[in-house]
Amino acid sequence: MPSKTISITEDVYETLVQQKRPEESFSDELRRLSQPKGKISECVGLWKNSLTGKEIAAVREAIAEARRLSASAHKEKRAMYDRP
Repeated sequence: MPSKTISITEDVYETLVQQKRPEESFSDELRRLSQPKGKISECVGLWKNSLTGKEIAAVREAIAEARRLSASAHKEKRAMYDRP
């Protein structure tokens, strides 16, 4: 199979090494990590009959907080790359 050579920074390489499973090649790992993820909103309804209203509210708040943190981290990362 044809291959391509890419350059990554040392910190990214270390992150990949830490996340790589023993049976995986780096190509396998990158393929796994780049797969589209499902939406958590598709899963919440699965617990509807087994969670209390208070627990459902807590899950929704946790999702909202995760989205806020993700947006904040994204803004910080963009700001880092936008610097002259």
